[in-house]
Amino acid sequence: MKKVLVGMSGGVDSTVACLLLQQQGYEVVGVSFRFVEDFDDSDAKAVADKLNIEHHTIDYRSEFKSIIIDKFLDDYSNGLTPNPCVHCNINCKFKFLFDNMTKFNCDYIATGHYAKIEDNKLKKSIDKNKDQTYFLYGIPKEMISKIKFPLDGIPKTKVREIAKENGFFNYNKKDSFDVCFITESFKEYMKKSINSNPGDIVLIDSNEIIGKHEGLNNYTIGQRRGLNIGGFDDRMFVVGKDTNKNILYVSIGDDSNYLISTSCVLSNINLLVDEKFDKCMAKFRYRSDEVEVKVNWINENEVVVSYDDLKRVTPGQACVFYDGDVCLGGGIITEVRKNDKKLWYV
Repeated sequence: MKKVLVGMSGGVDSTVACLLLQQQGYEVVGVSFRFVEDFDDSDAKAVADKLNIEHHTIDYRSEFKSIIIDKFLDDYSNGLTPNPCVHCNINCKFKFLFDNMTKFNCDYIATGHYAKIEDNKLKKSIDKNKDQTYFLYGIPKEMISKIKFPLDGIPKTKVREIAKENGFFNYNKKDSFDVCFITESFKEYMKKSINSNPGDIVLIDSNEIIGKHEGLNNYTIGQRRGLNIGGFDDRMFVVGKDTNKNILYVSIGDDSNYLISTSCVLSNINLLVDEKFDKCMAKFRYRSDEVEVKVNWINENEVVVSYDDLKRVTPGQACVFYDGDVCLGGGIITEVRKNDKKLWYV
């Protein structure tokens, strides 16, 4: 009997993943990773007891802090807008699962992610609204054959039904959408974690100082709420940061050209297919629409991605490539350009 090591959070997705794998004839071993101080593994243990499967909780708080939390805070301090969930999947969750696969004599790993493995390729989930391949593009290609996503093809509503029909208490447990290590408001967390340095808010069109910010780390590109600037009828958007001069740049109006770019540079490229490509579709944020892009390979670890006018392409975020349902890979945005010139304010 083949063994599968399943990452268990105690939520409904990983619960049903374990159940389905067990029904498919696999011996299931559950594992929960303690990443934060207030982690509660009681739900995962209760699920494991009900399924009568082996379960382990492993403490990775130190590794998570150095790999995810410290990098998150460092990126924000340097004016970036990171996506910690992308980094966590790549550098923690899947890495630690593979590290423990051999330890527990398992043949595969599995999670409750909504994605698909087919023909040794990472593909979108049938439930496109829940597809999570954007967060998984960084999985090493050589590991794909050892991964199982048992929830593929099952809508989230059906997953909850399966859990309820099989008597699992967590069938209606809420999904987690927030950054797991931030248990308070984002602004309060950042104030507590980074020494905020107040500075000028500058209207980029006129270079006029129109207010004071509470520290650049409290703002993201495209943000329009919480700026606390009075005296203007139209909405304002954050369009850039100057970390050297401690200036927050804003622009007036929904159609601000300062939010638009035509290309960007990606680094830390992870390729999930055998051959490089020069055209494909891409997503620049998890909930953004796919757009057609051209890809110019500078080297194995850096590319320039060109596209028609797009708003809010932001350094620190991930750009993920697609060909139909196949996830081709992706990288992290390091520079944003317009008409081949770096945007000086981003």
